[in-house]
Amino acid sequence: MKTKLIILFSTLSTFIFCQNPADYAEFINSEDLRSMLFEYSSDKYMGREAGTEGEKLAIDFIRKKYRVLKISSAKDNGDYYQNVPLIVENSRFAEIEIENNVFKYFDDFITKTAINGSKSIISDSYAYVGYGIQDNNYNDYSNIDVKNKIIVASSGEPINKKGEYIITKSRKNSLWSSSEKEHDLKLNLAISKGASGFILIDDFYFRRYSNYYQRMESSGETNVELNVPAKQFLNIVAGDKIGNILKKENNGVYQKQIELTYKNSSDTFTSNNVIAMIRGSEFPDEYIIISAHLDHIGTHNGKIFNGADDDGSGTIAILEIAEAFKEAEIDGYGPKRSIVFLHVTAEEKGLLGSKYYTDFNPIVPLKNTVANLNIDMIGRTDPNRNYGNRNYIYLIGSDKLSTELHLISEFVNKKFTNIELDYTYNDENDPNRFYYRSDHFNFVKNNIPAIFYFNGTHEDYHKATDTADKIQYDLLENRTRLIFHTAWELANRKTKIKID
Repeated sequence: MKTKLIILFSTLSTFIFCQNPADYAEFINSEDLRSMLFEYSSDKYMGREAGTEGEKLAIDFIRKKYRVLKISSAKDNGDYYQNVPLIVENSRFAEIEIENNVFKYFDDFITKTAINGSKSIISDSYAYVGYGIQDNNYNDYSNIDVKNKIIVASSGEPINKKGEYIITKSRKNSLWSSSEKEHDLKLNLAISKGASGFILIDDFYFRRYSNYYQRMESSGETNVELNVPAKQFLNIVAGDKIGNILKKENNGVYQKQIELTYKNSSDTFTSNNVIAMIRGSEFPDEYIIISAHLDHIGTHNGKIFNGADDDGSGTIAILEIAEAFKEAEIDGYGPKRSIVFLHVTAEEKGLLGSKYYTDFNPIVPLKNTVANLNIDMIGRTDPNRNYGNRNYIYLIGSDKLSTELHLISEFVNKKFTNIELDYTYNDENDPNRFYYRSDHFNFVKNNIPAIFYFNGTHEDYHKATDTADKIQYDLLENRTRLIFHTAWELANRKTKIKID
């Protein structure tokens, strides 16, 4: 308790309000939010599905707002758009043959890449690398030549006889066995080692995604992925049937013929992130990123899914926050750190716009990104929340990487907005998996502290009935002001927040 109080005192002692931010929070009001959201979630935008004409209209709507506000692009060339290359699978066939044993797509494995064309890959040997980890305290790749070989790795990480994880030297696991983070880390390591392909044996992950892809296929949905070279690397997640053949007791190279055959039909297309920025006056090379996804799920069976809450509410909230910061700048109270307003595409396709930004083409350096405040659905209430008051918001991730970020969030709320901060879903192991399901996650996995603001799902989630008339604009106003105040403090305090 004493340590926590010291941290709290130290954190609050760095708060500096050179001007009362409440004066500028007044520019965030329910009337403006209502007006913009009724427009942004109207039928004109046809559900804003990534890559469609409706999404292009939505992107143009956002760009024009920044021009009216006279807020510059975050890009040096003045273009607000960041092109995001995507590939969509129209049809898919794949099978793996291992020494006369044939394994079928969906039944035994899935691919985590959208590949165009037909191809057969044959390898007479493969490298089994245990958990597929290379770390200061543990290395599965020691003395194994994996270049131009298919790499096979198992899920998880090593534990000693005391029940402690070898990498962390504690009972807390590392990122190497942390769900979605694990797969990216192990895949990227295999790519860097010069492998020709990667097979991860993870029966739980395989079954979950196999069921998901099958539901997509049966409903007529297509699989969309980033169309970048690293994503075209063959990435397979296999179940225990394949694992029982390829897993070995010892790491090394094994002689066994593996043949992968696939025949896919795919199309490529480009969507856009929209990025604007108010440059900091004292620390211009330190950045606070406020994000929301601009897309939704389009039209289905002749019905337009307008996505007023998901995520029209987040998109419009950012525009109001941007206006408030701009008014402060006009009065001579611009932020000391730079504020980046990031509207990402293809969130509904798998967080692809934010993943492209963080993993392939960050406009501002990730190492200088102080924090991410991500907004995804803040205009409604959760009908299953039968406790507390209606003036609440779910916060996810605030304390995961930075205690200071969490304390700032709590302090700012108590001082200015008095919202009930609900941490029900602030758990990586929550079965709803909200921690992994919005764009903040791509910042978190890059070790950038983040807060995900979320009102919870409701009866209109991903339905044509998610319309602007159902938004509770007084709540949307107060929640947007909370995010503005948090961003203001992060941008104007003496020192940037520390990562734990």
